[in-house]
Amino acid sequence: MMRELLRWLRGTGAHPLEAGRAAAQPTPMAQPGAATVSPRVLMITHDPVLRSQGGKTVKQHFGWNDSEGLAREYIQDVREVSYGYADYRIVEHVVVDGFPVKRDGFRYTEQSYLEAWRQRRFHEPDGVDYLKLVEEFDLIGRINRDEIDEVWLFGHPYGGYYESIMGGPGAFWCNAPPLVGTEGAARRFVIMGFNFERGVGEMLEDLGHRAESMLYKVFERTRGEANLFERFTRYDLKHPGRAEVGNVHFAPNSVRDYDWGNPRMVMSRCDTWLNFPDLSGAARPVNCREWGDGDIRAHHRWWFKRFPHIAGESDGISWNWWEYVIDPNRV
Repeated sequence: MMRELLRWLRGTGAHPLEAGRAAAQPTPMAQPGAATVSPRVLMITHDPVLRSQGGKTVKQHFGWNDSEGLAREYIQDVREVSYGYADYRIVEHVVVDGFPVKRDGFRYTEQSYLEAWRQRRFHEPDGVDYLKLVEEFDLIGRINRDEIDEVWLFGHPYGGYYESIMGGPGAFWCNAPPLVGTEGAARRFVIMGFNFERGVGEMLEDLGHRAESMLYKVFERTRGEANLFERFTRYDLKHPGRAEVGNVHFAPNSVRDYDWGNPRMVMSRCDTWLNFPDLSGAARPVNCREWGDGDIRAHHRWWFKRFPHIAGESDGISWNWWEYVIDPNRV
């Protein structure tokens, strides 16, 4: 409190009591006009049966998480942080008794995967053959018949999935290179890759990098203060005294990747974004207590909740950033 008071007396910060009142303000809900969408998901889980382990699946054998449970919690989180805009709907869940094929043609067997896990020496290249998955599950056909909007892959560690990848005509970088060979799809689509060893926080991280890719593309021709995503992602280490919300890896006060538990106080305008499009609010002192003291899921939920999410636009760019995050065809 004393430090913030001294900053206020020097004219370099907000009054501590005003900052406290600002922190206590409730998060505004979406304004009328921000519609709701229900993207249709094909969910595919690679969970091979290990016959040498009494018929348990790889997920059961290692005690990893249930993919359906993870999906339910993720859907709930996305619905909440998008203020009801994005309400995902799984239209089909395919469980595969087998390991996916790597891009060099290699496929784990039960014995080779268990041995690789024991030695912690896994096959390289690790990446999955996406075009084989596209063919096996008729992804382009399902997009073209308007049956699905995106695909969620769930699998074991070293399954070889990207966190996200985009296919379709005009596909661009989506935390992975565009998926060449899918130009015959009627529209762009995203394939998410989730690891059921991990939790919902890591799933939100995947979505966060997808969001960064989409919004960098949306604002790529916008310069200066008009580039709202550049402003949104500022953090103190790169923009001393000018922190806003930060990015997926860097909270306003982070000094390294994934540094979401840093107690260091910095001045940030992170709460200004709750009043979008009015971005005139003052900075206030913040640290990791604001976003969960280092918890990955709490930080990402905090970050997403500050996305603009209302009806309207400026310079042809929507004031609801979730339109771009959810539908790459809007970009």
